[in-house]
Amino acid sequence: MARVLVTEKIAQRGLDLLAEAGHDVDVQEGLDPARLLDVVAGAHALVIRSATKVTADVLTAGTDLQVVGRAGVGLDNVDVAAATGRGVMVVNAPTSNILSVAEHAIGLLLAQARNIPQAHAALVAGRWERSRWEGVELHGKVLGIVGLGRAGSLVAQRALAFGLRLLAFDPFLSAERARAMGVELRTIEELFAESDFVTIHTPKTPETTGLVGRDLLAKAKPGIRIVNTARGGIVDEEALAEAIRDGIVAGAALDVFATEPPTGSPLLGLEQVIVTPHLGASTEEAQDKAGVTIAEQVLLALAGDFVPYAVNVAATEVSEAVRPFMPLVEQLGRFFGCLHDGLPDRLEIEYRGGLAGAATGILTLSALKGLFATTTEDPVSYVNAPQLAEQRGLEVTETSTATSPNYKSLVTLRSGTHSVAATLAGAGTTAEPRVVMVDDHIVEVPPARHMLVVRNDDRPGMVGVVGVALGDAGISISSMAVGPSAEEGAHTALMVLSTTEPAPDDVLDRLRGAVGILDLHRVAL
Repeated sequence: MARVLVTEKIAQRGLDLLAEAGHDVDVQEGLDPARLLDVVAGAHALVIRSATKVTADVLTAGTDLQVVGRAGVGLDNVDVAAATGRGVMVVNAPTSNILSVAEHAIGLLLAQARNIPQAHAALVAGRWERSRWEGVELHGKVLGIVGLGRAGSLVAQRALAFGLRLLAFDPFLSAERARAMGVELRTIEELFAESDFVTIHTPKTPETTGLVGRDLLAKAKPGIRIVNTARGGIVDEEALAEAIRDGIVAGAALDVFATEPPTGSPLLGLEQVIVTPHLGASTEEAQDKAGVTIAEQVLLALAGDFVPYAVNVAATEVSEAVRPFMPLVEQLGRFFGCLHDGLPDRLEIEYRGGLAGAATGILTLSALKGLFATTTEDPVSYVNAPQLAEQRGLEVTETSTATSPNYKSLVTLRSGTHSVAATLAGAGTTAEPRVVMVDDHIVEVPPARHMLVVRNDDRPGMVGVVGVALGDAGISISSMAVGPSAEEGAHTALMVLSTTEPAPDDVLDRLRGAVGILDLHRVAL
């Protein structure tokens, strides 16, 4: 029998499942941080929602903890890295609210098309305004869906019933899969230029933050209406308000905001805008499913069984030779993903040197986790990464070679168009990660949060071109490596730079237009 500490309200069915399995369910809601440190001692499982902060100190105090379960999706309140370091599994309930979010998006779509909240407010205020709140039909219109993950796919299914023509932007979805869903793929610019309505279902990443901004809205079809139930910050609220006032956007419906509550948002003063207070997951059914799902995951973890929604692995299950490479290879997967405009057809992973004789399966999962983490709405973990690869048609192969001429251990990722390799320089706790090859150019640079990869003509002055463009934008270069092409007679070189902040789009456009710049990619780790 294990002690399961529950610090926030979850569905009674979830509590019953834990108790029926013979565990001691200790419900103590509203604990302050100091009291939590006392109470967590002796608990084998900790079940939370969004209010409880599971810090490194909490994990240290919970010396018997085997699993932390979050009854919901986000894990911002859990120190997952510290949990992994202590061998504590972290699980969540990523699919519990998907249907509720999709239905809320459809509800906002209808409300925006027919001005339902505005008409209601006018009528209860004593005004009969039939002509003022005339709406539009959905039938025959074009709906653009940004992100065809779980929620986006459910919206697409339901939208077809209204007779909408569906477009989608999702660079990681194959054309064949899109056709099967009755959806036509477009670039993000094409989608906004052709759509009457747009609904957003993409994760919030460095690449999608501010995605719907002034530049994109300027290219939108006049009279477009925008729905966002994904994450706040994907839509630039100032830019959207400006586009509504200028008559480019006919209206918007938002459930999420960059700052919540959205006090001071310019959208709140516009009658064309419908808002709800982050209600996407606020249904009885979603909350019930979250409680039941997390109880099921915790039970599996306590029993030592396969846990579908584990977001990390117990550190004790990974060898000492492999464990230090896990965060590096996950970063390498992210780096590799940023080099591609869409998901590659194949991923070839090569382990050389000391890693060749180790159990590297967890590293392959780390590479997949990194590759998918910033490019899909679906929750990505060590457990579901292989399923995502199969669903997306990504062919994954692994090879091992005992010899490694230049490094003790080396991990290389390749597709048909790009390659990247990394190693750990040094030994033990002082080992430092290094990216040592990009697209077959030999470089050596530590991975960083913000990076640029620039391929250019191998001639004097090219480093200055990049440096001046970044300097004019007030962006400093933290580290840099330059490598000539290994291909004889190629006369090209590659720069890999770390920057203090991400290079904005206008800097990238400037560099793309510069003489001698052949290609460049923004990398976010």
